[in-house]
Amino acid sequence: MIERAGELAALGTASCWVITALSFEASGKRIGSLSLNLVRLTLAMVPLAVWGWFTRGAALPLDADLHTWLWLGLSSLVGFVFGDLCLFRAFVYLGPRLTTLVMASVPVWAALFGLVFLGETLETREVLGMAATVGGIAWAVAKRERPAEPAAEDESEDENENESEGDGPPALPGGLLGVLTGGLAMALAGSLGQAGGLVLSKYGMADYDAFAATQIRVIVAVAGFAVVVTASSWWPKVRVALRDKPAMGFAAIGAIFGPFLGVGLSLIAVKLAPTGVAASLMALTPILMLPISWLRGEKIGLAGLLGALIAVGGVALLLL
Repeated sequence: MIERAGELAALGTASCWVITALSFEASGKRIGSLSLNLVRLTLAMVPLAVWGWFTRGAALPLDADLHTWLWLGLSSLVGFVFGDLCLFRAFVYLGPRLTTLVMASVPVWAALFGLVFLGETLETREVLGMAATVGGIAWAVAKRERPAEPAAEDESEDENENESEGDGPPALPGGLLGVLTGGLAMALAGSLGQAGGLVLSKYGMADYDAFAATQIRVIVAVAGFAVVVTASSWWPKVRVALRDKPAMGFAAIGAIFGPFLGVGLSLIAVKLAPTGVAASLMALTPILMLPISWLRGEKIGLAGLLGALIAVGGVALLLL
């Protein structure tokens, strides 16, 4: 076994999610988040089946017992369905900066849940590394400068277009305060859902293959989102989305690096490393995005760079 294999898998997850974020940003602006969630998970079933066939001789996880299906299925509903729905709503209410800031708390919740439900304890070095990593991420996100005015206008136009398609948020009472409170509640619920999903995955997976476990989670998530789409009368929009070839191309790329490689590596990470440590390293995506943001014309600022350096220092502690 490679030393620190779990931590390295977590870093691989964060790297995959950079590509996923860019792909889903391009696709989501065209077809909306709900259609994208269903499409991306459905597309991910193909590479997962191929991987299972070549590595285990089984295209489907039919060898998993009831305990594995039950807990991994629950982790999927909590993390994939509930967590992602809350996260996408929070992005609409709060915008990416505040939402990402709240989501930086996922490693804290994951460590707490791991302690309470799995009996995981952390060394002092790991606690300090987590604190530096999470603190650096939060600082870098909080101190990022807003994009230039033309980009802000373009983003507003995209949001308005999505809202006109019915993907916007419902009105909340209390005006701006109500929107802020509702957005924070959604972001917090999303962070709790993602942390809970990780812990439930670790418990349900045990010694089972990580990518087969991912396949179980994806199958249950597809069923969960199908229920949401049906309840929302969203199938006509899904059919329209399927005819959008550019959106489907971006969704396919995101499906490979997200639900397939990204989630598969994340389960390897929580299998081999403490949940809080793995979650801290997986949360590095905003830091890894900084060079891309700079290339896209966004000003990073000194505080953002210092936050990134602190996060990298935390990673170094976790990998010692």
